[in-house]
Amino acid sequence: MQGPKVYIHFPGTAREALDFYAGIFGGELALYTLAEFNRTDGDPQAIAHGDPQAIAHGELNGVVCLAGSDASAADRPFRAEGMMLSLLGTAEPEVLHRWFDQLSAGGEVIDPLSVKLWGASDGQVRDRYGLHWLIGYEPGSHEAS
Repeated sequence: MQGPKVYIHFPGTAREALDFYAGIFGGELALYTLAEFNRTDGDPQAIAHGDPQAIAHGELNGVVCLAGSDASAADRPFRAEGMMLSLLGTAEPEVLHRWFDQLSAGGEVIDPLSVKLWGASDGQVRDRYGLHWLIGYEPGSHEAS
């Protein structure tokens, strides 16, 4: 691993969210359930309903790396305040525009991905799972449509 990896405690949506991100960014996704880890400390509602599919650990590795799980009784589910995930210059402009559009589906565009006064293109989106993304690229990259 090259640096810090974001690890998110999802409120019972880890499988759905990590599948969503894998569908956008590609990469290799590994999901492990509470049952596979012989754990009983997961989301109280999932355990009460005998949900063997609650995620104990999931990891997406590729251009974008994320990890997460369904929040346990001891964990607080993810809530985004004062943090963004930056994808500035991480791919070609066309790819960044596609990622922006896909992340905004069911989410909220905070600032459209467009050319800014200083010449760079960027934008911000909060996706349907609450992650806040900053996506953009510098001038000199060919302009995406």
